[in-house]
Amino acid sequence: MKKEIILTSDRSHSIAIPAMNVTYHSTHGAIQESMHVFIEAGLHHIAAGKDQISIFEMGFGSGLNALLSIAEAEKKQQKIFYETVEADPLEANMYSLLNYCKQLNRPDLQPLFELLHRCAWNTKAEITPYFSFRKNSGSLVDFLTEQQFNVVYFDAFAPEVQPELWTPDIFKKLYGWMKTGAVLTTYCSKSIVRKAMAEAGLIVEKIPGPPHKREMVRAVKQ
Repeated sequence: MKKEIILTSDRSHSIAIPAMNVTYHSTHGAIQESMHVFIEAGLHHIAAGKDQISIFEMGFGSGLNALLSIAEAEKKQQKIFYETVEADPLEANMYSLLNYCKQLNRPDLQPLFELLHRCAWNTKAEITPYFSFRKNSGSLVDFLTEQQFNVVYFDAFAPEVQPELWTPDIFKKLYGWMKTGAVLTTYCSKSIVRKAMAEAGLIVEKIPGPPHKREMVRAVKQ
């Protein structure tokens, strides 16, 4: 389907798919949403005292969440292994135009951002001394891994668009990949999502959402 680059309210880009009436990030601000939902509520919540962190992201998408995680790994000199699955990757003529590094005032990260998109699928890559990465082609429904994770960034399209990814079976799969004490964060706080997570065994809490969104969810494996 046709994709378009759009400008969100914090001046950072997102991707829109007009035929599906969806965007990859909040139109109120792509970077501020990703920082709030995934970095602050997820990575920062779990990172203290750990030498190495493993992250799973549902939906590599624009690569913004991975980019922000690289910046965190570098800043804290904390090793991160990052695994993700993506069914519909962006082409170079689109990801190369995304303005995240410019908006972060980190033009030095642009080669790393493009490397995330260019590197081989289904193969582990050392992006920096602090950040290793494996992106997998396909759907979460079919994906399997033996890796265990400290953090899950659940960044699928909304349940109305991708209902197959917000089910108890999917969250049970993720539960099995999560270490004890691991957290899963997502922007969606709908009751059907919280019930599906609870059915999978996760302890679910609603926490304040990013700007213009009252609530989001953080779920913990105890």
